[in-house]
Amino acid sequence: MPPSSKLSLFVPCASGVEPLLEAELKAFLPPGVRSKVQALRGGCGLQGSLEDAMRINLETRLGQRVLVELIEDPYRHEDDLYALALRVDWRDWITPQHTLRVDVTAQRSPLQSLNFAALRIKDAICDQLREHTGERPSVDTSRPDLPVVLHVGPERAALYVDTSGEPLFKRGWRIDKGDAPLKETLAAAMLAAAEWRGDSALHDPCCGSGTIPIEAALIATDTAPGLQRRFAFERQLPFQKLRAAWGEMTQAARARIHPPSVPIYASDVAFRMVDFARRNAERAGVAQYIQFNGGDALERPAPALPEGLRGSILMNPPYGERIEVRGKAALTRDAGGSEARDGGDDFFPRLAAHWKRQYTQHEAGWTAWMLSPDMKLPSKMRLKESRRVPMWNGPIECRLFRFDLVKGSARKPAEPVEGE
Repeated sequence: MPPSSKLSLFVPCASGVEPLLEAELKAFLPPGVRSKVQALRGGCGLQGSLEDAMRINLETRLGQRVLVELIEDPYRHEDDLYALALRVDWRDWITPQHTLRVDVTAQRSPLQSLNFAALRIKDAICDQLREHTGERPSVDTSRPDLPVVLHVGPERAALYVDTSGEPLFKRGWRIDKGDAPLKETLAAAMLAAAEWRGDSALHDPCCGSGTIPIEAALIATDTAPGLQRRFAFERQLPFQKLRAAWGEMTQAARARIHPPSVPIYASDVAFRMVDFARRNAERAGVAQYIQFNGGDALERPAPALPEGLRGSILMNPPYGERIEVRGKAALTRDAGGSEARDGGDDFFPRLAAHWKRQYTQHEAGWTAWMLSPDMKLPSKMRLKESRRVPMWNGPIECRLFRFDLVKGSARKPAEPVEGE
C-alpha cells in the first residue's frame, strides 16, 4: 500500500459533535484533503492518505478514533462476513508475530450473535495468514497491534482498521480522577461549541479532576492533544515507511507550543479533586498556566480580569445521574437553624444569584456555559439562556446552555437552534 494512496477514512465522534469535528478537521488538514471532509452520522468521512491518518490522530480534539475502511459489501449471514474478510490481503497490515482484536458495531443487523460475527472475521484473518506463512497471529484483547472493526448494518457490512488503538480521549495525562470524570473529547467539544479559542479568560468553578481547564490550556498553548500518547498505527506495516515523517510531524507540533495569552482559572469544593487536577495539569505540561483554588462555586468571587478582557465560565456541574452535589447547596436549614443534607436542588438558583452578584460587574462581561441533562435548567436558575446546544455525556442526553451575564439583567431572547 503506497503511503500517498488515497484511503477512505472515518473519524467517529459523539452524537451532535459532527459539525464541530468537520470544522476542526478542515482547519488542520492540507487544502487538497479538507475539501473532501464530510460530516456524517456519528462522525466525519474523508478521502486521505496514511499521512493524513497520522495527522488526525495527533491533532483531533473531538474525534474518538481514526478508522481506515478496507472493504464494504452486502451480506446475509456470518459466512458472508468470513468471505468478505478473506478478500482483504492482511499481509499488508500485519505478520503472524503481530496481535489482533476484532470489535463489532451494529445498526439494525439481522445477525443473532455479534460475538460470532467477530469470531468469523478473526478466523478469516488467521486462516489467510496461516495459509500463506504457516503461522497465525495471536489475539490480544487489551493492546492489539491491529484492532479491526466490523460494522454490520441491515444489509451491508464494512471492515475497518483502527489506527488509534486506545480511544483518542485518552490523551496520556489523566491518571488521577474522581467520580464520573468528564471525557477529554467532551470537554473539547464544549469548548468548541462555546467558540472558545484562547481569546478570553476561562473559569471552571466545578473543575473536578481538571479536564475542562486542562483541555482549554492545551488549546490556548496550541498543544496537539496526541503528543503524549502512542498509537496502534506505529506498529502496523503500512506506516513503517513513514517513521521519519511521523517524527517530523511530532517535532513540528512541539515547536509551535507557546504560552497562552489569557488566564485560566479552576476551582472545586473538594480539595482532593483540586490536587488531582493540579497533578493532571502537571503531566499535561500546562500546570503553570492554570490557577487552581479550592472553594465552593457558590462562594468564590469572580476572578479579577484585566480591563477589556472578556471572561467565559465553562462548567459541567454535578447532577444526580453522575455525582452528588456537595458544599453549601447540599445543605438546608430547618426552622431551628440546624443543617441537613438534601439533594442539591437549591444549587442552581443559588449559583445564578451568585453569578448576578459577582460576574455582572466586569465591563467586558462574562458568558457562562453549563452542561446539564435538565432541559428546564434555565427556569430553575431564573435565567434566560441565549443558546442551547445538544450534546451527549456518554448515554446521558444533555444541553450546553449559554447565559450572558450582563449588567442590569441576564435575560436575553433565546437563539433558535436547528433540531430543537
